[in-house]
Amino acid sequence: MTTLKLPIEGVELGADLCLSGDETGIVVFVHGSGSSRHSPRNQQVARYFNEHVLATLLFDLLTEDEHREDVITRAWRFDIALLARRLEGVIDWLGSNPASAAQRIGLFGASTGAAAALIAAARRPDAVQAVVSRGGRTDLAGDALDQVRVPTMQIVGSEDDVVLRLNREVSDRLRCEQALTVVSGATHLFDEPGTLELAADAARDWFERYLNPRA
Repeated sequence: MTTLKLPIEGVELGADLCLSGDETGIVVFVHGSGSSRHSPRNQQVARYFNEHVLATLLFDLLTEDEHREDVITRAWRFDIALLARRLEGVIDWLGSNPASAAQRIGLFGASTGAAAALIAAARRPDAVQAVVSRGGRTDLAGDALDQVRVPTMQIVGSEDDVVLRLNREVSDRLRCEQALTVVSGATHLFDEPGTLELAADAARDWFERYLNPRA
C-alpha cells in the first residue's frame, strides 16, 4: 500500500494505491456522499479485490478543507460535475504513471460517486473498461447516461426501494452492455450480514470479466 497526494485540478487529493504489477487490472473507488477513502466498507471490498489479483486505488474526492465544509453544508457532495472532473484527472494520472499505465481501469462507485463514475466513463471511453455501481445514484449522471459505452453493472439492495427504482430507470436508458444485480435483504449501506460480501462477489466477477485481457 502506497499513500499518495494526487495533484488534480489545482488541489491535492489523498490516495491509497495497492499495486504490485501482477494484477489483471486496477479498480478505482469513487466513494459516496460524505465519505472518504477511509470508508470501512470500501476498504473491506478493496482488500477482497486485492486477494483476487485486482489492484486498487482509493482516493478522496474532496480536500480536507472541502470535506470539513461538506460535513456542515452538504454542498460539495452533490457537485457531480466537480467530482467527475476530479475522477477524470485521476484516470489521466493513472495513464501517465509508469507503474499503472499498463493497467486496464475499472470504476467502482457508490452513492453520488457512481454518477461521477458514469460521467467519467462516458468522457474517457478509451481509458475505462468497466463500471460497477453499489447502491449508486446513477440517475444523477443525467444526459451522460446516453453516452456510456463501457460495460456497466448496477448493484442495489432489494430493500433500498428508492435507489432500486432509480437504478431500474437508469437501466432502461443505458445503451451499453449492462446488468442490474439485486442483493436480497440488503438496504442502502449493505449493513446486513453477508450482503456486502455478495455485492463484492458480483463486482469482482464483472471486473475480472472486463479487466482481464485473457478473459
